[in-house]
Amino acid sequence: MTSPILTLRGVSKSFTLHLQGGQSISVMRDVDFSVSPGECVVLGGPSGAGKSSILKMIYGNYRCDGGSILLWDGLDEVNVASAEPRRILALRKHIMGYVSQFLRVIPRVPALAIVVDAARETGLSEPDAIARAKRLLSLLNVPERLWGLPPATFSGGEQQRVNIARGLAPDRPLLLLDEPTASLDAANRAVVVRLIEEKKAAGVAIVGIFHDEDVREKVADRIVDITRFSPAQAA
Repeated sequence: MTSPILTLRGVSKSFTLHLQGGQSISVMRDVDFSVSPGECVVLGGPSGAGKSSILKMIYGNYRCDGGSILLWDGLDEVNVASAEPRRILALRKHIMGYVSQFLRVIPRVPALAIVVDAARETGLSEPDAIARAKRLLSLLNVPERLWGLPPATFSGGEQQRVNIARGLAPDRPLLLLDEPTASLDAANRAVVVRLIEEKKAAGVAIVGIFHDEDVREKVADRIVDITRFSPAQAA
């Protein structure tokens, strides 16, 4: 069996409500799961269960209160929970990618350039990066007439398709997906499913949140029910 690239052990998270007198709210406790290359683990549970918080802790945007988030970088196992910011930035550049529901880019940069730059981050040559960017934008039904325009002028669905293309363009061994298909129609959801399957076949490990049940059922190798780790369950 392939060794996991990502392992969460005993991860806990709470939030402090500064406008409520510093009250602390425990969101999850003792989260345990792992993800291997070529596997898609989907986080399940209702809204507010902490699914997005788990992705943000893996990515290093949130600190966890306890436990470890162990990520294999090809040479060593790094604990994201205690790693220095510089180390986390290096992991983001080479090891883990993140696709959210929202496109955040530098204004006035054309859509094609955004995806090409992302493809080059992990070592693709300029011609290969351009070819990959064009393929992804074409598959995701972003009209070629828009490729030279900044995405700020696009519809919400078009922006999200550029966002997905940018997230899938680099060759990173771990991919975090936070409801990437939430604003897409059925045809484009099917394209995203195809692209996720391509990533899995290439050995990429994926942790995802999917609002759409049909997408979730098609891409998930395992579903981790986050409600198992709620404080009420752990009590």
